[in-house]
Amino acid sequence: MGRVLAVANQKGGVGKTTTAINLASSVAAAEVDTLLIDCDPQANTSSGLGLSKDPQRPSTYHLLMGMIGAEGALHKTELDQLWLIPAHKNLIGANLELIDVEHREFRLRDALGPLRDRFRYIVLDCPPALDLLTLNALVAADAVLIPMQAEYFALEGISELLDTIERIRVNLNPSLTIDGVVLTMFDDRTNLAQQVTAELSRYFGDKLCKTTIPRNVRLAEAPSHGRPALLYDVRSRGAESYIQLAKEMLERSGLLGQEQPPSPEQLEEPQVVNAPRWKRWLTGRSKLTTENIHGR
Repeated sequence: MGRVLAVANQKGGVGKTTTAINLASSVAAAEVDTLLIDCDPQANTSSGLGLSKDPQRPSTYHLLMGMIGAEGALHKTELDQLWLIPAHKNLIGANLELIDVEHREFRLRDALGPLRDRFRYIVLDCPPALDLLTLNALVAADAVLIPMQAEYFALEGISELLDTIERIRVNLNPSLTIDGVVLTMFDDRTNLAQQVTAELSRYFGDKLCKTTIPRNVRLAEAPSHGRPALLYDVRSRGAESYIQLAKEMLERSGLLGQEQPPSPEQLEEPQVVNAPRWKRWLTGRSKLTTENIHGR
C-alpha cells in the first residue's frame, strides 16, 4: 500500500510547489515508484514538469468530478519512475461544483484507491488555501509535510493549519499525521531564522526536518525549463538539499535504510541523469560519476 503525503500550508509563497516537485523527483530517482498530483488550480506543478496548459488534457479536475479514472489521468515525466496527474485552472470550479455532492470530502481518496498498490509514494501539492481542494487532499493523505519560511508571519499562520489538521483527524481522517515541517528559503545567517528555528524545534521536536532548503537561484530557474532541480543542475545547493530531504522523508516512512549518501565533494559532475542509478547515490551504495552514468 503506497504512502500518500500532502504538501500543505495555507500561506502562499512558502515553497509548497517547489518542495512537491523536487521531493517527488528525488524519491523517484531512488527507484521508488512515485506519483505527483497537482491539486492547485494555478497548475504550477504541472508547468514545472514541462506540461503546457491544456484544458482538454485529463487532469485532477476530471478525476475529482468522476469524469475519468485515475489510470487515465496519469502522465509520464522525464524520470523513469515519476508520474504526474496535472491540474488546470478549471480545477477552481471543483470548489463550487462539489458543494452539493455527497461525500465531497472523500472524492480524491476514493479516486486514488486503485493507485495505492501501484505507487509506493504519492505526493499531493495542495493549493495555498484551506478550501475543498485542500480538504480532499488532507482526507486522502496518510501524512502532511509542512513547508514554511523562518519568518514571523509563518509562525502565525501555522497554528490555523494545525487546527485544521486536528479537525480533519477527529472528523474525517483519524490516521492523518504530520510527517515533518521543513524550512524553505532558509538563511541561517540571520538572527530571525535562528530564533524561528529554535521556536519550531521546541514545538515540533523531531517533526522538524533536519534538512533545510536554502534560497537558491537554480531552484528558481528550473521550473522555467520544465524540469526538477536534479535534472536542471544536480550540483546546485537546492538540488542537493531536496535529495537529502527525500532521504529523510523515506527514512521516516520506513522506505529507506539508514545508509549515508556520499558528500557532493565525492561526486563528479554528472551530465546525464539516469534515474535508476540515483538510488545508489541516495542510499550510499556506490559513487555516482559521469563514467558510470554513461555506462562506460
